[in-house]
Amino acid sequence: MTQSVVVQVGQCGNQVGCRFWDLALREHAHVNKKGMYDEALRSFFRNVDSRESDGGACAVGGRIQHLKARAVLVDMEEGVVNEILQGPLREMFDSTQLLTDVSGSGNNWAVGHMTYGSAYREQIVDKLRKAAEHCDCLQCFFIIHSMGGGTGSGLGTKVLSLLEEEFPEVCRIVSSIYPSAEDDVVTSPYNSVLAMRELTEHADCVLPVENQLGPFRRLSQHGPERDRHEPGPLPSSALPGSQPHSSLHAGRRQRPHQKTGPDVQRLLQ
Repeated sequence: MTQSVVVQVGQCGNQVGCRFWDLALREHAHVNKKGMYDEALRSFFRNVDSRESDGGACAVGGRIQHLKARAVLVDMEEGVVNEILQGPLREMFDSTQLLTDVSGSGNNWAVGHMTYGSAYREQIVDKLRKAAEHCDCLQCFFIIHSMGGGTGSGLGTKVLSLLEEEFPEVCRIVSSIYPSAEDDVVTSPYNSVLAMRELTEHADCVLPVENQLGPFRRLSQHGPERDRHEPGPLPSSALPGSQPHSSLHAGRRQRPHQKTGPDVQRLLQ
């Protein structure tokens, strides 16, 4: 079976990406009652034996030892990534998968794309290559980013162009979160337009998502009761492209995943 690598870029991309990994674990835990490392898990997770010095991967069909996400986390601010590393999913990631800075892109596409894209080019490529080396049959890179933020739109599309350059035969699927009509960041429309040009040039498939809370609020009010283990405001049926907060670029950050359900904990043991 093929494998996919998820690349999360920017504050929004990492928040949504964190939701994705939690949802993926929930779905696998629902059908994988015996805790076996099967082909379905192998698509997005590595099974690592922590007892070995080199962290060798375990074969399909054995017991789950230590799941590692097939992911690369990139952000030019440390906040969201640090929260993920302090949360219940922290054991799924290690330093070889992370790339952060402290100053941010200031909601400026050019800073993310040109400044940070040039400064961190080699490090980004190195982490992408390492993630690809862990795959026996790499099918696609799945990129999650925002269109309105500086890092998400600028550095996110830079990562996309690097993927085309380094892995031209591997499919590039992008989940792009567009700013809502109520977004109060002045540069969001400009960032979106500049990022769209890069998407048309380098992406094989784009899954656009509007960052709008309204439909989710109505669903939570009138739809079925949300899973009692769901830690955030979205219903448990939310897809990876869904946004975890009504204003991902407005500075009001939520903590991703305060807790996980018992089924997820069973897979992470």
